[in-house]
Amino acid sequence: MDYSIRELECFVAVAEELSFTRAARRMNLSQPPLSRHIRSLEDRLGVALFVRSPRSVVLTPAGRALLADTQGALTQLQRAADRAKRATRGETARLNLGFVSAVLSPGLIQIFQRHRAARPDVQLTLHDCPPADQLREIAAGRLDGGFVGSFPTTSGAGLVFIPWSQEPLMAFLPRGHRLEGAAKIRLAELAGESFVMVAAESAPCFAQQIHQLCNRAGFRPKVVQEAIRGQAVAVMVAAGAGVAILPASMARIAGDAAVALPITDKGAAVTYVFAHRKGEKAPALADFVAGLRV
Repeated sequence: MDYSIRELECFVAVAEELSFTRAARRMNLSQPPLSRHIRSLEDRLGVALFVRSPRSVVLTPAGRALLADTQGALTQLQRAADRAKRATRGETARLNLGFVSAVLSPGLIQIFQRHRAARPDVQLTLHDCPPADQLREIAAGRLDGGFVGSFPTTSGAGLVFIPWSQEPLMAFLPRGHRLEGAAKIRLAELAGESFVMVAAESAPCFAQQIHQLCNRAGFRPKVVQEAIRGQAVAVMVAAGAGVAILPASMARIAGDAAVALPITDKGAAVTYVFAHRKGEKAPALADFVAGLRV
């Protein structure tokens, strides 16, 4: 289908603003040429993209479908153009990477240091955000990649997942708990306890893994509170809100106010992965990924 980038840019502007007037201002156009671009695009596609009335503009189902694909495509085109301009000017390359603060360990810091030593011309920009947000940003092209936490149970469409670290899961109990003095624990011993968990909306893969571990131990966890980050869950355990299953490194957050016990159940470990888009061929990202495999 032969349509111009300018038409797509005008379409996205109207779709996001839901106003031809505001979209024209955003595109530095008068309204008539903006409208012509939209009509031209609709004619080429053979569908109506908007329902227009004197007081409102609403996307049609076809418009919503086109918007979902077009936003990411324009973002990637802009990124490609920016990279080409920087290369022409001899400027440094940039990598925008996401990470979950729960995995910010000495091992991850060493990865960043190793990459900086090998590629001092690449500027790393790091964004701390939950796994679900990272996956959306990576898929949309707004992040080059990210340390998204635990290995997904199902492969994400269009994404590659590279394991880079693993650590054991432990049972976190508040001080004074009946099992405080145990050297280790079977998950079945926590059946009937009140659980504090990382919310599935922010870390779906990790939450699913915890539920599966409990199900294999013969019970469904009674979740009384959730948080979007593992650190907050550790703090809630320390405050006496309930028990939790968390990576061993979270013990530093809970401090002396909680007890972390090794879990004897098979599979009580979390594998951390780095995610990026399939087919991404930027040299800076390829070098970074190669460093993960060292």
